[in-house]
Amino acid sequence: MVAGARPAKARQARGAAARKLGRRAEVVAALWLMAKGYRILGFRLATPLGEIDLLAQRGKVLAVVEVKQRTTIEDALDAVTPTQRDRLRRAAAHLSAHRLALRDLSVRLDLIALAPGRAPRHLANAWPDGFGAGA
Repeated sequence: MVAGARPAKARQARGAAARKLGRRAEVVAALWLMAKGYRILGFRLATPLGEIDLLAQRGKVLAVVEVKQRTTIEDALDAVTPTQRDRLRRAAAHLSAHRLALRDLSVRLDLIALAPGRAPRHLANAWPDGFGAGA
């Protein structure tokens, strides 16, 4: 065996497991939003300025949703860094400017925090500076 091969495989396995958990969390978040009357417009939307976990609409509000799953809801709520918030703002602005169907909607940045054994927590307009909308 090549030196370092086992740690690389272990890293790959952990990365694959984390991606799988992330996808599950996004599905749970989407179901939660749908139960609240949102229409899901997309999952993992790639823009030149960053990825958007979920894009949802309710009425005239376009919710750009970051999904975080951690061991506690509190950890999930604290998991979004200022850099990530800036990336979300830029990606949201790009998306709403380049998709005609979205231009007339108010853009809002939301967070859905998940933790095992707890109901999801949806923070609508989690970071109001830069965008703001009702609903």
